[in-house]
Amino acid sequence: MKRMMFVPGLLAALLVMTANDLTVTVAAQSGSASQSAQSNKRHGRIFAPQELGVLEGPDREAWQKPSQIMDALNIADGSVVADLGAGGGWFTVRLARRVGPQGIVYAEDIQKQMIESIERRMQREGLRNVKTVLGTPTDARLPANTLDAILIVDVFHEVEEPVLLLEKLKDALKATGRLGIVDFKRDGWGPGPPLEERLDEATVIANAQAAGLRLLSQERFLAYQYLLIFGK
Repeated sequence: MKRMMFVPGLLAALLVMTANDLTVTVAAQSGSASQSAQSNKRHGRIFAPQELGVLEGPDREAWQKPSQIMDALNIADGSVVADLGAGGGWFTVRLARRVGPQGIVYAEDIQKQMIESIERRMQREGLRNVKTVLGTPTDARLPANTLDAILIVDVFHEVEEPVLLLEKLKDALKATGRLGIVDFKRDGWGPGPPLEERLDEATVIANAQAAGLRLLSQERFLAYQYLLIFGK
């Protein structure tokens, strides 16, 4: 949220206003700032496409442990999975290689620029088992009762209406499907968003339970993040 500031020209203009005009102006600015603050508190931060390079650090493989995350979700050859909030496709590539040509990866994002970036990447990588999906903030638009696993990595803290989204994701899972949420711990260590933007595990679990999901496990093998696994 941008901070409001008075520049010298604006201050001079305000000084020549009538008292009533000044009162109305200040009140309007105050109300606008208040509404903006409430909006900022209510809505998550949408990751900017121009910052995708931040997600591609050479050390990410070491601390993200993608193979262990996929193991925890029982993702194997032939699995049908979704990468929610896929961004530039860092995890999508690894999922596609894990499930192989008989599997399918739905790479979902709510930003068209991200979808285009993933499509270019899959073409470069020669991966033909990835289907891109342009979702909405409350509906990933995934096929019902189809997915063996859904993975949400470093995105859940940005979700505006988590319960509504999770309800839709629950419908997309098979009866034995698993939903994994990976996000940054609130201890302040390592990479990730500012501390005030992070969500604690209890909040994520409460959101999932409100959506009709049940907690299957809380994995502790990641240094900077938690992995929560849910089922129907």
